Amino acid sequence: MSLPVDEIIPSFLTTLRNNPAVVLQAPPGAGKTTRIPLALLAAEWLAGRKIVMLEPRRLAATNAARWMASCLGEEVGRTVGYQIRFDRKIGATTRVEVVTEGILTRRLQHDPLLEGVGVVILDEFHERSLQADLALALCRDIQTGLRDDLKLVVMSATLDTEPVAALLGNAPVLACAGRSFPVDIRYGERDEGGESAEAAARTVHRALRETTGDLLIFLPGTREIRRCERLLEQSLPGSGSPLIVPLYGDLPFSAQERAILPADRRKVVLATNIAETSLTIEGVTVVIDSGWSRQLRFDPASGIERLVTARVSAASADQRAGRAGRLGPGTCYRLWTEHQQRSLLPATAPEILATDLAPLVLELAAWGISDPAQLPWLDPPPVSAMAEGGRLLQLLEALDEKGRLTPHGKEMATFPLHPRLAHLLLKARERNLGSPACDLAAILSERDILRRASPAGGREKSPSDLLDRCQLLAGWRAGNRHVGQVDVQSCQVVERVARQQRKLLNAEPPTGSFDAESVGLMLAWAFPDRIARQRAPGSDRYLLVNGKGARLSDRSAVHDEPLLVAVNCEGGDGGDGVIHLASALRMEVVQREFPSMLSRKRVVEWDDRQGRVIAVEEERFGALCLESRPVKPAPDEVQSAFVRGLLRKGGVSALPWTPAAREFQSRVMFLAREYDGEGWPDLSDDALRDSLPEWLERWLGGIKSMGDLARLDLLSPLRGLLDREQARRLDVEAPPDIIVPSGSRIRLHYPADGPPVLAVKLQELFGLAATPLVARGRVPVVLHLLSPAGRPIQVTRDLRNFWDVVYPEVKKELKGRYPKHPWPDDPWNAAPTRHTKKRLEGKR
Repeated sequence: MSLPVDEIIPSFLTTLRNNPAVVLQAPPGAGKTTRIPLALLAAEWLAGRKIVMLEPRRLAATNAARWMASCLGEEVGRTVGYQIRFDRKIGATTRVEVVTEGILTRRLQHDPLLEGVGVVILDEFHERSLQADLALALCRDIQTGLRDDLKLVVMSATLDTEPVAALLGNAPVLACAGRSFPVDIRYGERDEGGESAEAAARTVHRALRETTGDLLIFLPGTREIRRCERLLEQSLPGSGSPLIVPLYGDLPFSAQERAILPADRRKVVLATNIAETSLTIEGVTVVIDSGWSRQLRFDPASGIERLVTARVSAASADQRAGRAGRLGPGTCYRLWTEHQQRSLLPATAPEILATDLAPLVLELAAWGISDPAQLPWLDPPPVSAMAEGGRLLQLLEALDEKGRLTPHGKEMATFPLHPRLAHLLLKARERNLGSPACDLAAILSERDILRRASPAGGREKSPSDLLDRCQLLAGWRAGNRHVGQVDVQSCQVVERVARQQRKLLNAEPPTGSFDAESVGLMLAWAFPDRIARQRAPGSDRYLLVNGKGARLSDRSAVHDEPLLVAVNCEGGDGGDGVIHLASALRMEVVQREFPSMLSRKRVVEWDDRQGRVIAVEEERFGALCLESRPVKPAPDEVQSAFVRGLLRKGGVSALPWTPAAREFQSRVMFLAREYDGEGWPDLSDDALRDSLPEWLERWLGGIKSMGDLARLDLLSPLRGLLDREQARRLDVEAPPDIIVPSGSRIRLHYPADGPPVLAVKLQELFGLAATPLVARGRVPVVLHLLSPAGRPIQVTRDLRNFWDVVYPEVKKELKGRYPKHPWPDDPWNAAPTRHTKKRLEGKR
């Protein structure tokens, strides 16, 4: 059967022979995955050397190998073979090896020269997984530094080819036209994102009525697939109903083949994005697209990953729709509106920009590189995520303090596991916990064996969600298939992974013996950065060792544990994260296992609740306080803590201000305004607050509480802010009071802005012509002239004008109201007084 890629194969072979790399763009179904490797087998320049092809998904890898082998009339494992996790079919005569991403990375680390390999093909590169980006960077590093005869081919359906070609030394780009038929796109009347399983089931009924051929339904994940499967099985009963088959990565191979191979009746395939480009499912003419997919996103600030359900990109939506047009005209039902389509992102962000980079940091360290800039990248890994990954690897003892690979880290890098789990296995082997550790690591790395339909509320309180699962796995092995409502398929996958890990670790067969303490210990090894302490007894809120907050979700059966490991912790959007899986941990375990992370800290702080300074010595584990005991603080510690407490309680406003202290402050601020630039201190409340420790702390000897503070004479520390000359000038140039002609000593008021104010009864100023002056005679005082009753009569800075012009009118108005007080016709020559006329006469 002819395929579109056949037309460009001669040109491709010639181009690759004459160039170190080629970029090939061909749409899904063009035949690039199977035709290109087979065509290379006959190339003379490649005689005797192998072709290694990277496929991002296990099912795609095995299917491609089987199809190529069948084209040669052979069994898999002869000329064409494959290697994926749990399965390897490669023989002595194999020349085309189809491998998955982790397998290729392990091979590159083990054999950097790629002995006997002539071409490395990276297929479906548009998916831009972290491992594919790493493989391209390492292969290019080998090609430019060690093996200039190594050829590289990057193949993709939708990739922007220019950046890849530039990365490969301006490699030539070949494009192949696809063979596709028109697809009728039908949009929904509303966005069905919130109920994708239900909406998909409804649309299946519609499509069965309106179309022919098999149906491919894209759903976000296994939870929605199973929900939709149940709905369809209930609504499509009987022998004449379509065959309903799920398709996702964790299914056993036989179940995946059932979804891919032709059936004797109409078929409804419920799939994740595994079916987007990597697989060809014969017979599909109808696609139903929910428009959503599961994406793992990493938050470098918290070191926590979140599995989110996100909108697909426009490129993914087009890929999905194209699956309906492989055999002939097809139909695609999109469960969102046409308006929503216009707002989709053009493409999904590369995984390297949004995931946990600890595995990448470890791979680079094993490659001998500490700076990722030494390798060629399409998108350089984010600096913050790399730094976070490096910090985690130091906690896991994989890197030393200078970022160099340790012997322990070198062994960790040989395991096809996340560094957390590799560290767990190696530590467990040291403590004779290898077999249970393999079960635990397998449970952590695979899909949950506990059915989601079994909420934590239906289980008894447990010290460990993971202990529960380990015991359920042991029960399943013993033949109790219904224990705890386990997911049988997930148990089968976990069993395969655990068996592989026991082989790698040379561990004993499973014993089924688990206890909460050992499970908590092993989890602490793997997740030291997720150890958390309860904020208060009985609370479901916890503080993580990295300082982030989190709360226990209803999915966890762990309750009211003072210390735990937050195994599955999704970061919150601006608030606390959510702990879905946890395991209790004893304080003694932390103190014993992580001595290098423990620190002792003396804390002397103001306690708002007690209203006093307290002092304790704490044993800390990151942000967590494990133990605390009271100690006697030194005087200087008390003073510093008291000042910090004052700042929290309102700063300067919390001090025991008296009228005299405020007056002193105002006088200094007045001279600072008048003599700007002469070095007068800023005594404003803001400035005093900002410098509180500097000017107040030494005056707080013996003061430990707010009650003690009330006895502090604030004038003394404020005066201490002036030098001797400033203190002398203050009393002269900004006096606190003035003696008026009557002999009274009257206080001046210094406002925050403007000149000082003297409020005085006008009778006390008889005979005074000149307005009083301050600041070396530069500033006239503002006079607030008062009636005998102390009520304001006039505000003036020109006393002479007042006596000559205003006083006659004032006298006329007030003499009758205050007849007992003197109102002379000639204020210039009258005796100033603060007394009534009768008292004056008595004195005479």
